[in-house]
Amino acid sequence: MQNRKITILGAGLVGSLLGILLKKKGYEVEIFERRPDMRTAAVQAGRSINLAMSTRGWKAIELAGLKEEIEKIAIPMYGRQIHNLDGSSPYQAYGKNNEAIYSVSRGELNKKLMDLAEANGVRIHFEHRSNKVDVATNVCEFQLADGSFITHQADLLFGADGAYSSLRTSYSFTDRTDYTQAYIEHGYKELNIPAGAGNSFLIEKNALHIWPRKNFMLIALPNMDGSFTCTLFFPFEGHPSFESIKTEEEIRQFFGEAFPDAVAIMPTLVEDFLHNPTSSLITTRIYPWVHQDKSALIGDAAHAIVPFYGQGMNAGFEDCSVLMELMNEHADEDWAFVLQRYQEARKPNGDAVLQLALQNFIEMRDLVADPKFLERKKIEKELGKLYPGTFNSIYEMVSFSHTPYQFAMHCIKAQDELLGQIMAEGSFEDNLQQPTFKTRLDSWMESYRLKVSN
Repeated sequence: MQNRKITILGAGLVGSLLGILLKKKGYEVEIFERRPDMRTAAVQAGRSINLAMSTRGWKAIELAGLKEEIEKIAIPMYGRQIHNLDGSSPYQAYGKNNEAIYSVSRGELNKKLMDLAEANGVRIHFEHRSNKVDVATNVCEFQLADGSFITHQADLLFGADGAYSSLRTSYSFTDRTDYTQAYIEHGYKELNIPAGAGNSFLIEKNALHIWPRKNFMLIALPNMDGSFTCTLFFPFEGHPSFESIKTEEEIRQFFGEAFPDAVAIMPTLVEDFLHNPTSSLITTRIYPWVHQDKSALIGDAAHAIVPFYGQGMNAGFEDCSVLMELMNEHADEDWAFVLQRYQEARKPNGDAVLQLALQNFIEMRDLVADPKFLERKKIEKELGKLYPGTFNSIYEMVSFSHTPYQFAMHCIKAQDELLGQIMAEGSFEDNLQQPTFKTRLDSWMESYRLKVSN
C-alpha cells in the first residue's frame, strides 16, 4: 500500500487509537481536535457515561501497546447488581466462566491514548473545529479558537469525530448517500455516589449497579477513587421526566420514592441534578462509509449508538482492529481496495450493534428484575457449559468474544425459540436429571445449531 499522509478528524478515543496504530505502521499522521487539550490543568475532560471495556476493546488496546497501563485504571465488573424497589438486591453474573467487563474513566483513557499518540510522533492540533469537508477534493475547513478559519488539504482522511461528525455530514450531501439519524425519547444525566471513609466503596465494587424502573433506570459504575459514576436514563417528557421534575422538592420526592437506597448515599444529588447537563441519545446510519481512496468514517462517526450494551467504544476500537488486519492482509493493494473491504466488513456489524444496543435498553430497564428473565439467564449459562461448541448466549457473544455483531443478531430468534421450549417444560435443573429430557434437549440443540449455521 502506498505510504500516504493521513489526516484524522477527532482526537477522542477512536481517533487517538487510530493515529497510534497508523503511525506504528509508518504513516505520517496529523489529528485535528475541536476541543482544547484535556490534559492541561485548566481543562476538564467533561462529564460522560463511564466506559465498559470488553473483549473487543482490549484487543485494540493491546495492539496499541497500552494494555498494562489501562489495566491499572480498570475495575472488573463480574456481573449486574440489581436494586429492586422492594429492597431486594439480586446479583447476575455476566459470564459462565467468571468473565468481566471493565469500568474505565473515559477521560483517563483518552489522555493516555493522546500521550501515546504524541510519543509515537502523531501531531495533534487542538481547538481546530471541523466545519465542513469538500468530499471530492478532501479540503477541510477548520475554525480556530479566535474565530478565524483555515483550510487543510488532506491526502487520506479519516472521520473519527463522533456522533456529530462533520465528515459524515459532508458525506450526507453527496449523491446516492443514504443517511438517517434518530433520537430516543430518553436522555441522560450524570450523578454521583462519593467514596466512603478511606476511599472505600459504599456498594459492591466489582459490579455494574442497576436500579431498573420499567420506563427509566439508574446505573452506577465504580471509579478508582472509591466513588461511583451514576447515570440516570430518563424520558425528556411525560410524567415522570426531566420536564416534570424541576425543583429541589420534586427531586427529593421523586428519588426518595424511586431510588430510596441510592438517595441515602448520594449527598450531592440535588445539586448534581440541577447543575449537571441533560444530554440526548442519538443513533445514526449512513452508507457509504468511504469515498474512493480519499476518506472513510470510523467509530461513532460511522455508527453512533446508544450506550446500553457498553459497546460504543468497543465497536469503534474493533473498527480500528479490523482495518489494521485488512491492511496486513492486503499490503499490496491500494487504499481504494482496502477501504472498500473495511466497509464491507464493518457496515453490517455497525448496523447490528446499533440494534443490539437499543434492545438491551429494554432488557436493562424492564427485564433484569423479572423472575422468568433471571431463570432464562441461568439456563443460558448451563447450556453454554453443556454444549460449549454449540451454544453461547447473545450477551457473551457480544461482550466476551470477537463474534461478529451481525451473527449475534442472527442468533436472537433461534435462541428465543430454544429457551422458550426449554422453559415450557418446567424446572430445567430437575428435568436434566431425566434421561428422556436430555435426549429431547440434544435434539433441540441440534436444531438450534442448524438454524444459526444457515
